[in-house]
Amino acid sequence: MPLADVAGHKLYYEIHPAREPVEDLPPVVLVMGTGGRCAGWLPFQVPALSAHRDVVIYDHRGVGESTDPGTPFTTADLGRDLVALLDALSLERVDAVGHFLGAMTIQEAAIRAPERFRRLGLIGCWAAPDAKRRMLLAEWAALARGGASAETMIRHRMLWTFSDEALAQVDELVLPNIGYLDDGQTPLTGELFARQCEAAAGHDTRGRLAGLPHHALLLCGRRDLLTPSKFGREIAEEMPNARDLTLSYSGHAVTAERPERLNDVILHFLGDVSYDEGFHQLRRERGPRPA
Repeated sequence: MPLADVAGHKLYYEIHPAREPVEDLPPVVLVMGTGGRCAGWLPFQVPALSAHRDVVIYDHRGVGESTDPGTPFTTADLGRDLVALLDALSLERVDAVGHFLGAMTIQEAAIRAPERFRRLGLIGCWAAPDAKRRMLLAEWAALARGGASAETMIRHRMLWTFSDEALAQVDELVLPNIGYLDDGQTPLTGELFARQCEAAAGHDTRGRLAGLPHHALLLCGRRDLLTPSKFGREIAEEMPNARDLTLSYSGHAVTAERPERLNDVILHFLGDVSYDEGFHQLRRERGPRPA
């Protein structure tokens, strides 16, 4: 079981080697959001992204096999974990893609060590939450600490993270998702999930992103209730080389609802076509207006 020593605790990680390596492409690090273990990347993203480059996935502190220091933490702490993991794995420069808390972790890591990152894919995140999202995260933290069952927490989160169309597929999507996440081996305790919620609620990189030179792509589903497109636009307007893009037919859980399209977009953004040319092609992502 691979564990990296990181500032007094250990992080579980996996390295998935490129099937047909391309010399000029750096490894990709995928950073998970709240409540999940890194295995969540395995069904869809790892097979696609590991075609031509190594892919690194890991569990946040306290998740799965990663050890828990037992104290509150911020997204800046998680960013330090990420940079320390790169040190432990001797990775000088990477591309990084993260979802929600993972994307906030990447923001802090890039601010801390900008030279360690080439391009940033930030999915469903914010530079800082608004009052509504702070209230929601406080409610999730209270439910988790109050002993709510894993099934109750999962259903509550899915109301905010899946689109109406996805939730309508109860037999195909909702029940299997609950069975997978509430299998008696949940990846983290209620207390740790509450601390993750508090880290996301306290995240604030406004005024610090303008100094990042990286090309960044801000992605979200068009029907994302948790992190609607206004948050991505805020980041894109502050970062000098960032663009924002919404994907049709998806809520916040775009990695599961539209994995093939999301992978295409990420591969194009991280690939060897010119950034501007690639972005103009991505902007063709449209589709019918939501009902």
